[in-house]
Amino acid sequence: MALGFFTASAQNKIGYINTDQLISLMPEAAKVDGELKDYQASLQQQGQSLQIEADAKRDQYFKDSAALSASMKEIRRDELVKLYTRLQGYEQEAQEKANQYAQQKIGPIREKALDAIKTVAREKGYNYVIDESTNVLLVSPPGDDLLPSVKTKLGIKDPVPATTKPAGKTN
Repeated sequence: MALGFFTASAQNKIGYINTDQLISLMPEAAKVDGELKDYQASLQQQGQSLQIEADAKRDQYFKDSAALSASMKEIRRDELVKLYTRLQGYEQEAQEKANQYAQQKIGPIREKALDAIKTVAREKGYNYVIDESTNVLLVSPPGDDLLPSVKTKLGIKDPVPATTKPAGKTN
């Protein structure tokens, strides 16, 4: 029995790679890193400009407030509130934009790396490749979905789909 296990196991080669390290070594990654830093600097500059604009409008409001009518004060105050509210949300918005930009730029590089990993695994006869930076299985042979069997073993039944009434009919 044990000999059969070792024979079967010997046929399954397992490899590992750190995809983060691989991607950091790819020439495209350095270019994207520079582009990302430039983009983040641009977002930061926009945020600073927005802050300067808000501060200037606030200062102008305080300077002019004695000469403004009550209705004009209210309009200018509302404008200031909206501007400062926008400024408060800008940091989160900028972070989300930077993350989206990074994903957009890194995605093709990551895809290239994964394609190369799969090709090397196939050429070298590896059945399984584990990404040691995330403990994710990058390459594996097709397998069987065990969910139906495990549900049966646990006595779990599939939910009965709800029946829908035809449109326009009432009871």
